[in-house]
Amino acid sequence: MTHPPRQPDEITPGWITPRGNTGASDHPSGGSQGEGFMQDATRGPRLQKVLAAAGIGSRRACETLVAEGAVCVNGIVIQSLPAWVDPQRDSITVNGSRVKTGAPSVCVMLFKPRGVICSSSDPEERRQVVDLVQHPSKVRLYSIGRLDMDSSGLLLLTNDGDLSQLLSHPSNHVHRIYEVSVNGQVEPGTIRRLERGITLTDEHSGRTRLARFHSAKIIRAQRDRTKMRVVLTEGRNRQIRRMMLALGHPVRKLRRVAIGPLKLDGLQTGQWRDLTERELRMLVENAKRKTKKKSKKTARPRKKTEKRTDQSS
Repeated sequence: MTHPPRQPDEITPGWITPRGNTGASDHPSGGSQGEGFMQDATRGPRLQKVLAAAGIGSRRACETLVAEGAVCVNGIVIQSLPAWVDPQRDSITVNGSRVKTGAPSVCVMLFKPRGVICSSSDPEERRQVVDLVQHPSKVRLYSIGRLDMDSSGLLLLTNDGDLSQLLSHPSNHVHRIYEVSVNGQVEPGTIRRLERGITLTDEHSGRTRLARFHSAKIIRAQRDRTKMRVVLTEGRNRQIRRMMLALGHPVRKLRRVAIGPLKLDGLQTGQWRDLTERELRMLVENAKRKTKKKSKKTARPRKKTEKRTDQSS
């Protein structure tokens, strides 16, 4: 089932209630017990896992929120981890806003249009991808990875922090496939350079790092433009655009057409749908399988006691 794009003013409230409504009266206070009673591992899952499942962010991001003193349980500021909570009874807030736990896990596929940003907050009040998805569960969704404002194509949104971490972390090497149109004729030598990698300067830290395409293929070449199919396993900020510009081929159009086994099929621009259980299972298995392969490749070889015979000649 596909859904038409929604307007921003039609978006329903997410799973975090407005500031100041902590809902403490609905839950046992626990204030007199202090933070120590949350050190009991029999109370339930770890706090950062509950926050991640509620869509607050990845587990690591939630751990950072705790370290910053932004998380309270039953009115008590949690200052250290581990801490265990009861999602059914405890009142959990982040920066004073109540977190609703026990929300259903949701993952949707969106055909992101150009001119829409992936950020969940924007001081310029530009249109956001969350404005396009009014999910019936009313959970608060976040994009897994990003597409810049001028790019379009397949984007996944979820409230599952663990799923987001699994699919977006570069060490898991989840393939992302793009159709890219650039200015000028791209030579085979340029393709080889893109696959070997070129040095880019990080826009935030100023450090230089090697960036590369996992693979690139010319689909159609014309006198003034070239259409390519690009595969990435890393997701640096505007990576394709910056790499192509560095080699003299500014990007004219960029669309993501696949993430792992998922393809951008059956959706029009701005439309979205829930992933099926089968698609979600395939996506997770694909990411975990690539992680295992990577681990085997990087495992240190055992030392051999016998002297190796040189067979190079």
